[in-house]
Amino acid sequence: MINSIRNTVLAVANKQNFGYITPADFNLYAKQAQLDIFENYFYRYNEWITKRNGRISGSGYADIVKNLEEAIDIFSVEDSLYKIGNNIYAMPNYDNNDNSYYLLNKVLVYKNVLTEGTTDGFDAGNNIIKDSTKNFTTLGVAVGDYVAVEVDDTIKFLNVLQVVSATELRVGITSLTATGNAYSVYKSTSVQKEAERVSHSKITMLNSSNLTSPKLNTPAFTQSELTISLFPKTIDAVGQVRSQYIRKPKDPKWTYTTLVNGEPVFDQGASDYQDFELPGSDEPSIVAKILQYAGVSIREKDIYQSALQDEMKEKQKQG
Repeated sequence: MINSIRNTVLAVANKQNFGYITPADFNLYAKQAQLDIFENYFYRYNEWITKRNGRISGSGYADIVKNLEEAIDIFSVEDSLYKIGNNIYAMPNYDNNDNSYYLLNKVLVYKNVLTEGTTDGFDAGNNIIKDSTKNFTTLGVAVGDYVAVEVDDTIKFLNVLQVVSATELRVGITSLTATGNAYSVYKSTSVQKEAERVSHSKITMLNSSNLTSPKLNTPAFTQSELTISLFPKTIDAVGQVRSQYIRKPKDPKWTYTTLVNGEPVFDQGASDYQDFELPGSDEPSIVAKILQYAGVSIREKDIYQSALQDEMKEKQKQG
């Protein structure tokens, strides 16, 4: 889609001799355009939820709420949160390596932890949980159960492939190359409870009484910029807390190889190539947004106003 969009943008920009948009500039405009449209999904979603509640939205193919949910769900991620302290877990943006986290949707807590500990050995295959202090057979660990293990400051959530012995479990991972990995084991039938987000002032009030304090059946959490705190405080095991969140779309990048007659040649096979992640139905909106940024950059009022009009027409179609 990105090559089609670039060709359209260049065609419109060059039609009136408004100037050439370099690949570097195009990629900058494309990144911002995609992010603008992505963030607008949530405002449109709120508007259409209000319309549906007011019984003025359609159904079937005209169900805009459903269409927006499908568009947003493309960016849904479910992953275990990294434990960094007693009942404190890291937010998805804790290390901020890729800045992909956008919105925390729900926090899920495993109610029952079968056992937990720290590995004290590994094997040549690098996929064995070894703990000489445990008897996994007596504890009831079986094939298909889950093991959450800390590896290189991340949580790997894995299936038990084989109970090798009373002290060894084979799991689906090939990076257990040292001892001292914290782990927890959960039954395949373990129940997940959704934690309620509460304010810092409210959690103090809730914890002041045994009747209102959060329980494993009704967990709660408070959120800070980089961490969340789970309640009750017994929620403290590796992998016990999982999140479902919305990530940002990856930055689009139009890549090219050599120049032919002064023009770069599109190269989809480049290692850093990245297409737009938005649905194809958003292509007209992306083109209009990029032209707006290009018009501002080259100080051409006509191209900016033309792109703005195109965007308004597209918004009217979308409701």
